[in-house]
Amino acid sequence: MTGAEQAVRAKALTVLGADDVLAGLVHGVFDGVPPRASAPYVSVGAAEGRDWGTKDRPGCEVRLTLSLTGAGLPADAGGAAARMEAAARALRGPAGGWTIVAVRALRSRLAFRREGGWRHDLVVRCRCLAGVREEA
Repeated sequence: MTGAEQAVRAKALTVLGADDVLAGLVHGVFDGVPPRASAPYVSVGAAEGRDWGTKDRPGCEVRLTLSLTGAGLPADAGGAAARMEAAARALRGPAGGWTIVAVRALRSRLAFRREGGWRHDLVVRCRCLAGVREEA
């Protein structure tokens, strides 16, 4: 995992974990799928990086998967899914030696799990530039 992928994952965990409204809707925010957690919960999943940058600064495009896992009917989790998507948009800014300059939701998917319940996946593209620049 590159530094940009680690920085984006860490920022996502921080932003999601700091959302008090989301905290009231789920049982926790986890780095990866927790071994024992009761639904609903949010997990920060796979991070895939590829080369991206500008003429004067190197960068990395990171695709990050955020998942909301639940039990019962998916319609019951509309508020938690909306908060997860709002938190994803708040990822812009400094992140561990990188600057996240653009965030865009690329794909949203709802799937029912064989063992019961469901999972809402949100794939977010974060374009990161090396170094931290203060916003003007």
